[in-house]
Amino acid sequence: MAIPTSYIIEHPCGHKITHDLSNRPADKRAAFTRWLAARDCTDCWKAARDTASESTEQWLADKRAQEQQAAAEWATKFDMPPLEGPKKALGWGERCRHQLVTAAHTALAVEGAWDEADWAELEEKARNVTRAGWWIDQRDAEGADLLELLEAAGESDRGTENPFH
Repeated sequence: MAIPTSYIIEHPCGHKITHDLSNRPADKRAAFTRWLAARDCTDCWKAARDTASESTEQWLADKRAQEQQAAAEWATKFDMPPLEGPKKALGWGERCRHQLVTAAHTALAVEGAWDEADWAELEEKARNVTRAGWWIDQRDAEGADLLELLEAAGESDRGTENPFH
């Protein structure tokens, strides 16, 4: 008697689907049918995946909006200038700047030995770097390294008071 190639599987989602397993070796079909029987049918799996993807995208959008609001409030509170660069990069750059300067404050002033004068000097250097791309490039840096990074920033990363530049 030949081993069947077509199986009717009842999936946990309640659907009964006929699966053609002729492309699988005969000795692998029984195990595969058990595996299929433990999972939703393809349509239900895709629907669940799409719903999960939409909720993940919404969660990420909400998280980015909260981060953006916190960065904007922080920039206003500490007189940070607006960043320059492509419109797409501005929000990301603002969030990166906020996260890096906040991490630096924690590492150097809160947990470290810096006094207010040291911190004021670093803040001023941070205000001078206005290119959003620079802050994005530094997004993975350690907060304790910020002073060195700011000192290494090139002239193209710094803002200018010349409105015709």
